[in-house]
Amino acid sequence: MTTPTLVSKSSPRPRSRRSGADGDYARLLRRISDAGLMDRRPGYYAIRLSLVGIAFVVGWVAFVLVGDSWWTLTVAAFMAVVFAQVALVMHDVAHRQVFRLRRPTEIMGRIVGNAGIGLGYGWWQDKHTRHHANPNHEELDPDVVPDILVWSQRQARASRGLPRLIGRAQAFLFFPLLMLEGLNLHVAGVRALRSRAVKHRVVEGALLFGHFAVYLGMLFAILPADKAFAFFVVHQALFGLYMGCIFAPNHKGMPTFTGDDRPDYLRRQVLTSRNVRGGALTDIALGGLNYQIEHHLFPSMPTPNLRHAQVIVRDYCAEIGVPYHETGLVSSYREALRHLHDVGVPLRAGGRQAG
Repeated sequence: MTTPTLVSKSSPRPRSRRSGADGDYARLLRRISDAGLMDRRPGYYAIRLSLVGIAFVVGWVAFVLVGDSWWTLTVAAFMAVVFAQVALVMHDVAHRQVFRLRRPTEIMGRIVGNAGIGLGYGWWQDKHTRHHANPNHEELDPDVVPDILVWSQRQARASRGLPRLIGRAQAFLFFPLLMLEGLNLHVAGVRALRSRAVKHRVVEGALLFGHFAVYLGMLFAILPADKAFAFFVVHQALFGLYMGCIFAPNHKGMPTFTGDDRPDYLRRQVLTSRNVRGGALTDIALGGLNYQIEHHLFPSMPTPNLRHAQVIVRDYCAEIGVPYHETGLVSSYREALRHLHDVGVPLRAGGRQAG
């Protein structure tokens, strides 16, 4: 597949006439709908939710049975994978792939997210909705707002403090920093309880703190302090690392937008997204998000339909001349890391000049 060339990180980005551009997406949507790919898949989700739920219960039963032993760290690693799979279920629920109606969607999202893994559903849904509306837009996408890392040379030049310090070597620090992402997700959910953008904050807060109390209570009730602390570190570090490895290939290193530079919906989603090639194991490990282009074009499409939609979307993009980028998993990380290294150039150059 070709790398995007219509939109580069440094050259002016062409614009399409709005009426024609909107028609492009409408024609694609008709082809997808005619193929039945927007239809619900209740059987698939019944099986998937059951398997993830069983794995969740099995993990905690194993934790109790293994008890005071360093083998409990293998349970911590297993539960890191399970927590990430639960998060992927929450993702699909939030996109209404499972339920059509808002109320059961929100109830399930809070049970799975807040109570199940300590991830604030309301905070995450608000953040993720804004990301989908404007992927890789430096002012509008919360996923590329500079926090610890910087995502463009423009952000690098404007950075101060920790992002400026880390930005010089952020490509080398990326995977180690992902080990903190699990804790960051928990903290962000708690901090968001102060925001009015989060609905039902009392319920969300009660479920979050209830999860933390039960989780920590179990660790220190069953394990001595040293093993409990070790379990916590391994579990949360691997959970964060796995979550980062799921989401990093999706947009990192793809073209970004700023200001009013905002193409039509189809191009906005396709040009900023990257697909990851692979088979059934990749689909399971990445929760179907390896079909990121199709997911962004049709967020409510059930996950198992994405691989079938890919053929239609890829051919259609070739038909209308829109670059469609797809690569292997290792190559996707290589592209993301190369981008992180490149955007740190102003910081490294500034450091040499200062020296």
